[in-house]
Amino acid sequence: MFADGHVDIGPRFVNGKWTVQVRDDTTRPPVWRDTEDVVMHVVDAAKTQVPGGQQFSFLGSPGSPVWVLPQVQQPGVLWPGWNTQDPQVAAVVNREVTWRLRKATGPGRFVLFVNGEFGAPQVIFDGSRQQVQQTGIDLNTHAHGNWAFTAPGTYLLDIEMNARTAEGQQLGDRRLLRVFVGPGAPNAAFNVPAPPGF
Repeated sequence: MFADGHVDIGPRFVNGKWTVQVRDDTTRPPVWRDTEDVVMHVVDAAKTQVPGGQQFSFLGSPGSPVWVLPQVQQPGVLWPGWNTQDPQVAAVVNREVTWRLRKATGPGRFVLFVNGEFGAPQVIFDGSRQQVQQTGIDLNTHAHGNWAFTAPGTYLLDIEMNARTAEGQQLGDRRLLRVFVGPGAPNAAFNVPAPPGF
């Protein structure tokens, strides 16, 4: 269970197999962990209010509560990012990794966005959309964004990371990320069944 510190989601090769895992930088040395063993806890210190202005309307009405794991590290709050820096990944993948959000379930809405030029938000994933969404991640990338959740409780993020090798081989792995928002016992997220079709 992660509630503070730095973690990254990314692909690597485990026993020769393309695998999406979570890099745990809260320990020294860092450890890659299976997604099945991880719950990301969004503590109440991450709770804020939706800003005014039309550009943040995708988060809800101005002043309504929202829990945000921010793009810039904040003490006492988890700082999740994503990376494609594994040496073997960089050695064999052709150009970029494709990251997909197939589905997001939970008591509220999940949105991953980054602060663009002049502070304008750029949405990467919006869990309220029904279709599969995707973004490209260049090799040797380490990045962070704002992970926003509009209600407390357990969220399940059905994600996939795919790539193609320089020789044309297709690589892919689909995983479930568990996120627990707000007060309570975050390990309860392990008891929530995977969504249909996973």
